[in-house]
Amino acid sequence: MSRLSLDNVTVTLGDRKVLDRVSLNMEGGEFVGLLGPNGAGKSTLLRTITQEIPYEGAIRLGGKPLADLGAEGRARSLAYLPQIRDIAWPVSVTEIVALGRLPHCRPFAKMTMADGAIVADAMERMDITALAHRRATELSGGEMARVLMARVLAQETPIIIADEPAAGLDPAHQIALVETFAAIAKSGRTVIASLHELPLAARWCQRIILISQGKIVADGPASKVVTTENLSRVYGVEAMLMEDAQGLIVAPIRLTPRTS
Repeated sequence: MSRLSLDNVTVTLGDRKVLDRVSLNMEGGEFVGLLGPNGAGKSTLLRTITQEIPYEGAIRLGGKPLADLGAEGRARSLAYLPQIRDIAWPVSVTEIVALGRLPHCRPFAKMTMADGAIVADAMERMDITALAHRRATELSGGEMARVLMARVLAQETPIIIADEPAAGLDPAHQIALVETFAAIAKSGRTVIASLHELPLAARWCQRIILISQGKIVADGPASKVVTTENLSRVYGVEAMLMEDAQGLIVAPIRLTPRTS
């Protein structure tokens, strides 16, 4: 059910093609990092998958058109963390995270003990258990980001889609986040995350999709995609690349003229 496929997906906004005939297959068990500079089309691609933006082409989940699932079916299949995060309601952190269980509950039904355990586990993973009774509107930006990520985790969907989930997090929580994503993928689910943090993506993502100007430039393991040539061509940066037993180490060091 968790195989996600895109076939010639094109998005046109105004007179500009933001995505140009993108075709991808993503399987269960993958932690996919979506990389690319600002304006490359990363957020548009994620929002297209979640059916927020009209598109041409086909998007299928488990071989069936994703649009045919309806809003409820998609909420049980896809959990989405948008790039823009805000909590307007002065409710507790626990109540915000518990919203992730709504797709699995009958209307107006109370959460079960099993639901409560899932919420508690999501809060522990995001290191927000100590914030359980705080009002969500009183949190810092980083704390708010972790609360909303915990809500996504509590949704327990086969596919997680996160748009810049590491933005605003300190280094320890960034590493904890990608470790969590890697563990989720290892359990057989799919995680697709757009990231600007090249070192995190190169070290933790099993697969990197590099996008520029609405097109896929490279797709594969970090060692094949995060190269000095690709970083110079797409980002306009020179980087030091090293490798140890745990994976690739990336350190951007200076600007270079873009060759794309």
